[in-house]
Amino acid sequence: MRGETHDRQAALGALTLLSLPRVGVREWHRRVDSSRPVPPRNAQTNGDMPGESATGSLSPTRFASALRRAPALERAEAEQVATNAIARADALGCTLLVCGTPSYPAALHDLTSCGDTSVTPAPPVLFALGDTTLLDKPAVALVGTRHATATGLRAAERIARECAEAGALVISGLARGVDAAAHTGALSAGGATAAIIGTGIDVAYPADHRALQRRIAAEGLLLTEHLPGARANRGSFPERNRLIAALAQVTVVVEAGHRSGALLTARAANTIGRTCAAVPGAFDAAACLGSNELLRDGAHVIASVDDVLALLRIARADDRHATPPPQLSAPERAIWDVLGNAPLELDLVVERSGWAADACLAAVTTLELKGLVRATHEGALQRA
Repeated sequence: MRGETHDRQAALGALTLLSLPRVGVREWHRRVDSSRPVPPRNAQTNGDMPGESATGSLSPTRFASALRRAPALERAEAEQVATNAIARADALGCTLLVCGTPSYPAALHDLTSCGDTSVTPAPPVLFALGDTTLLDKPAVALVGTRHATATGLRAAERIARECAEAGALVISGLARGVDAAAHTGALSAGGATAAIIGTGIDVAYPADHRALQRRIAAEGLLLTEHLPGARANRGSFPERNRLIAALAQVTVVVEAGHRSGALLTARAANTIGRTCAAVPGAFDAAACLGSNELLRDGAHVIASVDDVLALLRIARADDRHATPPPQLSAPERAIWDVLGNAPLELDLVVERSGWAADACLAAVTTLELKGLVRATHEGALQRA
């Protein structure tokens, strides 16, 4: 109960500060940072200074300190906006995730710490409908044009389905085209998907995705930084894209035109150190110009679903269930577990096995002699 009260106070303080005039996400972070208490000289800081909780998360007093500078009337009006938003979120069954508290997705802090002014910092508050524990899974973002070709839609659906079957979370933005195909593919496998939207949690955009949005909320996760009831605006979708990039370890652009919003997601992914990949497309197809340019500039090539799984460092579901041969040494077993039916480069095998390179090379040689592992013409390894 105490934890719930603390979280609710933090949500009220965070939303009140954000609702003040002239306070956007950047200003919110600036004011909260400037209200951080300064420890006494030579003091041992252990996370329980004034304004900090014992876990090091934000205390409601930090927001109170940041709010004191605002005129009383502005504070009162902002608190009413925040109170109404929380009441509406409660009525919808939302979970509120407040920046700086333990329940907030840690991956989003990279948006704040990356130091690039082109990237908007982490949202002060997120509204969530569904299972927030899905964010603990390995995650792939599948993004692309709203005007995808039939080939692009098939690729998005298949990548999403097979990644979901392998245990990954499929993240996208609930837009038409590639996004919808990605969500649908993950759901068809009974897997996990999260939709990051650019409207209030109770607003369907586009309207014809209302049923899909409800299904994702029921079977996956719906996430937004916008207050309940907020409608789409010109800037809400580019801002949404940074969240998609931050929450996924790998961003795959399936098809994207020369000025597609999906390229903003890829750019954000690169900026904060995430892996960026793209599916090759016809060089003269308008829907593929942007994604092909990403490949030209160094994005990973996705020639099959196995390429995505390799970047996520997870195996296919059927590969994981294969019974390992008996009497394997520890490094041999580690390499067997890393490898699947899809070829994997030797350096990745070494990295993922957790063993030193010389031990891995010796184990690979033994496995080859036993006929359990074979090398491709390009030198990659796979189970025989």
